[in-house]
Amino acid sequence: MQPGHTFPPLVKEPVTQMQLVRYAGASGDFNPVHTVEAVGRAAGFGGPIAHGMLVMGFAAQAVASWVPLRSVRRLQVRFVDVTRPGDALTVEGTVTGRRAEAGEDRITAELVIRDQEGRVKAKGSFEAALPVQASRGA
Repeated sequence: MQPGHTFPPLVKEPVTQMQLVRYAGASGDFNPVHTVEAVGRAAGFGGPIAHGMLVMGFAAQAVASWVPLRSVRRLQVRFVDVTRPGDALTVEGTVTGRRAEAGEDRITAELVIRDQEGRVKAKGSFEAALPVQASRGA
């Protein structure tokens, strides 16, 4: 796995209002900006918005589909825009570097999360140790 390698995109179904209610229950984040139309409008968002950590979870799901979860050394995401019910998100990843560190063969990669219109919702990066078989000759 060398710099420039692109991972298969993770394409999510559109975010639903029910998903936001369920995530609120699972996470304990009952801020009504995520689930109540009037509160989302009053806050200037035009309606409810997805929990940031739900979107972060999609990034983590993508990373875990690309590399073994136990090999992830760092994952970070910076939110660029809010995600709303109806947004279908796609997580894309590209390897940007490879180096030896702490006795491991590590890659760094950039993440971009876009909606169905191509608008960037979040950007981030991750670092992972390559499995032994991926390190040999790759």
